Amino acid sequence: MHQALRRQDVACGKRRVARLMRAAGLEGRRKKRWRTTTIPDPAAERARDLIGRDFAPRPGTDRRYAGDITYIMTWEGWAYLATVIDLSSRRVVGWALADHMRTSLVEEALSMAFTQRRPASGTIFHSDRGCQYTSRDYAALARAHGVVLSVSRKGECWDNAVAESFFATIKREGHQRPGLAHAGRAAPGRLRLHRGPGTTPAGSTAPSATSAPPNTS
Repeated sequence: MHQALRRQDVACGKRRVARLMRAAGLEGRRKKRWRTTTIPDPAAERARDLIGRDFAPRPGTDRRYAGDITYIMTWEGWAYLATVIDLSSRRVVGWALADHMRTSLVEEALSMAFTQRRPASGTIFHSDRGCQYTSRDYAALARAHGVVLSVSRKGECWDNAVAESFFATIKREGHQRPGLAHAGRAAPGRLRLHRGPGTTPAGSTAPSATSAPPNTS
């Protein structure tokens, strides 16, 4: 605020601006605190990167999925959102929201994808190396449904760029602002067309990647 006033040639001091803002109940927006959401599990089962940054849509849906976890601010505090995105349609086919980052969060998102889409055996699910995705419980759930797990290389966020881009869209559209989302009613699907890496250009008829049901990091 002080810098904006100075650019308009308004003579004022920082302390005066701060005092007047406090009196008016105003405060500047601060950069959000960094939160680590990818914690590798040293005892995890080994999996390879089966996507290799090839995010381009292919014929047929429900053959290659990508997912991740992020955090969003709600009136009820921080909530963690897990998603499953179909790389062909860019549609969110599974999601879950909770106040924790336990393995059950990502299991719920993947289970929703199974229920809604019923993918064929051999479908690939790609994620980062977070302990939730590399846990034995998650691997067992994937095997039970014939899903092949794929993981990004260590420290390479671009290996899961579609999921990262989708989360950036959610936060850019306003969910990062307190008061625009509730933990029980956040709506990750009410956004405009999401275009991650490998998507078709503007003006195409590619389905939205935000077609999740109203409401889960």
